[in-house]
This record gives sequence, C-alpha cells and structure tokens, in this order.
Amino acid sequence: MSKTLLVTGGAGFIGANFIRFVQEAHPEVGIVNLDLLTYAGREENMAGFEDRENYTFVKGDICDRALVEALFGKYDFAGVIHFAAESHVDNSIAGPEAFIRTNVHGTFTLLDVARKHWTDGPFAPKAGCENCRFLHISTDEVYGSLGDTGLFTESTPYAPNSPYSASKAASDMIVRSYFHTYGMNVVTTNCSNNYGPLQHDEKLIPTIIRNALHGKPIPIYGDGLNVRDWLYVSDHCKGIWLAFEKGRAGETYNIGGRNERQNLYIAETICEIIDRKKPKPEGSRKDLITFVTDRPGHDRRYAIDASKIEHELDWKAEENFESGIEKTIDHYINLYA
Repeated sequence: MSKTLLVTGGAGFIGANFIRFVQEAHPEVGIVNLDLLTYAGREENMAGFEDRENYTFVKGDICDRALVEALFGKYDFAGVIHFAAESHVDNSIAGPEAFIRTNVHGTFTLLDVARKHWTDGPFAPKAGCENCRFLHISTDEVYGSLGDTGLFTESTPYAPNSPYSASKAASDMIVRSYFHTYGMNVVTTNCSNNYGPLQHDEKLIPTIIRNALHGKPIPIYGDGLNVRDWLYVSDHCKGIWLAFEKGRAGETYNIGGRNERQNLYIAETICEIIDRKKPKPEGSRKDLITFVTDRPGHDRRYAIDASKIEHELDWKAEENFESGIEKTIDHYINLYA
C-alpha cells in the first residue's frame, strides 16, 4: 500500500461513506479508523469493509493523547482525515460541554500530535513528511445565517449561532493557526447539509422517512421555511478526497450541492415518494406533517458557493436533491423493513 491514513469518526455517517469510497477508488491506501462508537458511530456502518487487509479499526477517543501518539508511532500516518465530531444542534443546546470537549480539544489533540510527528519545528518538516497533510472536515454553520439572497464563500466572516457551530468554528481557527504558526500542511472543508445512506436516525431526513413509513407525526420546526443546501454524501466524499490530494495547503474549500430546499418541501417530497413506493389505502403521508415549536437560535438559510472547489479541483455534485433523495429513501425502506 502506498500510504496509511488516520480517519477519525469513520464509523459515523460521512466517515463510513468516505472509507467505503476510498477503498473502492483507491484500494492501495491503508486506513486506520479511530472512533469512540458513541451514539452516532455505529459498528453496522462499517459492514463490508471491516475485514479488508488494508483497514484497521481502533475504538478510542480523539482526546486521548497517549492513544493518538501510539497510533502515529505504530502506523506512521501520511495524513489525517478528521471527521470525528459531535454534530447535532439540538444536543448541543441541551448539553454543550461534550461539543467543546470533542470538537475543540479533540481537534487540538490530533493536530498537535501530528505536528510533533511530522515536523522538527515551525516550517521544518521531517524528512519524508514533506507531503503529510491534515484535512479537517467542518460545516457551513460556522458562517451563521443568510437572508433571502447571497451565498457563503470561503471569505464569509464567521458568525456561529449555536454551541455546535461555535465549537466547529473554534476548531477551524485552531487548524488555521497551525498553518500560520507552524507551517503545517492543513486543509479545511466546510460542507452543506449532507444526506444519504447510513445517516443517524436523529437527523431531519431519516426522521421524516422513518415517521412517514411508520405512520407517525413528522415534526417540522417553526413554519418549515428554513432553507438548507443539500449535498449527497457520495458527492461530499469525492470532494474531500480531491481537497486532500490536490487542495492548496492552508486553504479552505466550501463543498455544497447547489440544492437549496425548504424543510417543508423536503418533508412533502419524501411523503410523495413514499406514497408512490408504498401506497396507503387512503390519504397521503403529508397529513402526518406537524409543525412544532422552533429550535432556539434556528438559522433561517444556509447556501454555499462551491465555485472555488469546482474551478480549482474540478469537482461538481453529480446528484441533485431529487435524484439523491430517491436513493436515500430506497436505503431506508430496506433498513426499516
């Protein structure tokens, strides 16, 4: 194998999809997956690649410096792809401390161990480590909320509005500082809302699908007109790999699907598709849509300008929302059956 990468959070939704993508597209690359297997990281997400020769799973905490140092010593990683994070906004409102610990302290621990393993000092990479790279996965939520027009770009000022987005913004700044202070080869990607197979049940789209299939109320915050830019997970994985392989050191790349949709549209579309795939004797599953009290600090609209990664790295989203949601619903129909 040409190199071994540390992937953190590889038992989670995006991380597991990414590992599967790399194993299929770049089977020569070795992967060590470090995941604590909290509620969001599930063993079943790793089905199909856990026994491959170039894959190793390690259950552990990214905040455990001794463990991270031991893994770097054993595997001599050529790169880190850092997914591991607490990511559910509602949970960050109820219990923000875990988000600060994992997203801020965990990112710092990984960065600092990598710095000491790969460099002899500021701007002085060790021999053989000149191309070692740390890729940090972040979110468009660090930019705050948009009005009815405009797009987030890589130069949009940070304005996080939840404990979750604030913790991710802090981790982004730590990554940035390690580039400017130590000359570390880092790249950050900020993505829009992902969806697709393996997403945790608590997220919006799996919740809508599950409740629609089971005839339960479909909760929609506020008036349902909050807008998100939806990115199919396999498109995101391809963008991450391009940023890791070809992105410029110290740069940020926004990855978005150019698929802005209102939450109410999402719910209605899913109900229409499930009605077609699993017809009811009478009525529509749209009748299950129930408006609930809005989330505190709920951002109104997110939308990403992905021009930089499209032009510099020749990436584009292959799925639009309507094609991606069909595949996603088929996955969950099989899962919940």
